[in-house]
Amino acid sequence: MSGGLKVLALQKEDVSKMLAAGTHLGAGNVNFQMMSYVFKKRNDVSIIDVKKTWEKLLLAARVIASIENPADVCVISSRNFGQRAVLKFALHTGATAIAGRFTPGTFTNQIQAAFKEPRLLVVTDPAADHQAIIESSYVNIPVIAFCNTDSPTKYVDIAIPCNIKSIHSVGLMWWLLAREVRRMRGDTSRIADWEVMPDLYFFREETKEEEEEQAIPEVAPAADAFNAAPAATGDAFALAATTEPAVLTDQPATMIAPPTTFAAKEEWASTEPATTEWGAEGGADWGAETGATDWGSA
Repeated sequence: MSGGLKVLALQKEDVSKMLAAGTHLGAGNVNFQMMSYVFKKRNDVSIIDVKKTWEKLLLAARVIASIENPADVCVISSRNFGQRAVLKFALHTGATAIAGRFTPGTFTNQIQAAFKEPRLLVVTDPAADHQAIIESSYVNIPVIAFCNTDSPTKYVDIAIPCNIKSIHSVGLMWWLLAREVRRMRGDTSRIADWEVMPDLYFFREETKEEEEEQAIPEVAPAADAFNAAPAATGDAFALAATTEPAVLTDQPATMIAPPTTFAAKEEWASTEPATTEWGAEGGADWGAETGATDWGSA
């Protein structure tokens, strides 16, 4: 789709990048709709025609650049190999990225909070992102997909033949597509090289040291609310003149309760009530005889 223009022709540097990343290496099996992109077959490996890959890449870039609002372009990758590339592509082109699991009903269920109505869909793997492709067919959304020689092309409008099983190949294809989109929009000049390196689009596995650093968060020490000095209010010089100098001690400051405002209670132990000594003399003799009437006599 370069139209014979020298500006849009495949450059030698781009061919070297594609061969180094293994973009031309296809799968052993070949879909009947992808046979036109196979150059030849060697040792049960299909060799993809790099020139046709570049032509389809230019066609996809022209379609993406023709959309007025960049956010209406939705790029999807459920595989780990393409999630970083999708996020970088959305950052550099302004598209909407869905990295990770695609929630069913995103394009069809309007009740969902993540409901979207994109005008164009770009997927990394038609087999892994089949749910998004099927839903796009329900709402008439055109689909651009990176396809290997054995990838299903049902409901795919523009298939870009490349190796989607390699980390470097997937990242390089997303980088080339982002660069061409920016060039067609006028954001990047074709004379100068793009300052963004293809390495930023490659999937990178985290090491054990990085995982441990993320798992252990840094906790700041708690502030000492009791021993902290009170915040000064008003004029600092006037406050320092009116207050007495603090006495430095080795003991930490403690909380002292304020004096009570209630009246003092009576000391019950201080007053001795006048009580009768039962064992003292002169007391009543309960065992003495009294002049009581004997009811049992006579």
